[in-house]
Amino acid sequence: MPTKPRGARRSALKTLLLAAICGTALITGARAADPVRGVTDTEIVIGTITDLSGVTAIQGVNNSQAIRMAFDEANEKGGVHGRKIKYIVEDNQYQVPRAVQAMNKMLNRDNVFVMVNNGGTPMNNANMPTQLEHGVPNVFPLTAARSMYEPFNRLKFGQFASYYDQMRAGVKYFVEQKGKKRICAMYQDTDFGRDVLAGVKEQVKVMGLEVVGETAHKPTDTDFTAMLTRLRDAKCDLVTTGTIVRDTTLILGTARKMGWDVDFLGQFASYDTAVAEAPGGVGEGYYAVTPSLIAYPDDPRPAVQKFARDYKARFGIAPNFLGEMGYSAAQITLLALDRAGRDLTLDSFIKGMESIKDYHDIFGSPPLTLSATQHHGSTQAWLAVVKDGKWVPAVDHPLGY
Repeated sequence: MPTKPRGARRSALKTLLLAAICGTALITGARAADPVRGVTDTEIVIGTITDLSGVTAIQGVNNSQAIRMAFDEANEKGGVHGRKIKYIVEDNQYQVPRAVQAMNKMLNRDNVFVMVNNGGTPMNNANMPTQLEHGVPNVFPLTAARSMYEPFNRLKFGQFASYYDQMRAGVKYFVEQKGKKRICAMYQDTDFGRDVLAGVKEQVKVMGLEVVGETAHKPTDTDFTAMLTRLRDAKCDLVTTGTIVRDTTLILGTARKMGWDVDFLGQFASYDTAVAEAPGGVGEGYYAVTPSLIAYPDDPRPAVQKFARDYKARFGIAPNFLGEMGYSAAQITLLALDRAGRDLTLDSFIKGMESIKDYHDIFGSPPLTLSATQHHGSTQAWLAVVKDGKWVPAVDHPLGY
């Protein structure tokens, strides 16, 4: 075969080099234009996986409805930078397998951009590895477990003072101010319940005491007579509860039937109007440490009244504390999306979240601050008690330890 002239060979090499450069430019351009998951020119997909029909449904339903209302209000005003929020809610029934199934749908079918107020400590812990691997932020999950913001991850944002912090502050108060010495614990045998127990045990240890009795139960248990009898025999003068709503009211009702008059101390998950309003007044005198205080519908502030009025008109029920917190979480998410700008990406959203400083919601919650190194919004906790069917502050200042 005859050899090509040197000039011809140089020309061919130049042609190949130019083609390679052009091809690289085309590929780079295509990558730059790759779509952001869950984001189009007109829409942002946001999801929530929570309990709509299980043992904590009274929290998940109220919470997700308030989030939907906030997003719908934003959509009615044109959305965020011209994009409407598409909000998808799935029921986990407070069961890990159902939560995992729902997350697979959210990630692979719905292609969500961000998850907001996912419900349940065990469910969040089970889902977060896969969720974060897909680059989907977990914003303000409906739990105060430390694992929602520890260890630090750029995609994890916690809204509340942790169960651990809450219980340490509460136990410290009762030992120092109420003279309690024989501390006991009842808790769900779940990630949530054990996180509550960890705070109790650590504070008792620091104060030179010990937990003199403890019982663990399943979230679905309904008979607490034997457990309470055991703790009464241990002569507990304070019973801390790693419980939610249903088991809290059952425990309080059983203790009352037994004639056992002892102080019970709960936390954020049991700080619910359903506990305060439980039939027969079983919640009277029950204490809870909470990252914020309920703003009841008769609150004199106009913005709170409007929220309660609009919520009841739309859903037929009054909002509870978790509804208020869901509405606040949605408002903060919308603020972060707005600050992210029209060129919405995962990075711009995270920067938007991290730019939020000293945020005050309409309900008077403690100020919330986030940064590039701090994704735990608040550490303040209040002590409240049920009086005449309503939660009222037991102290006039946040507690610490």
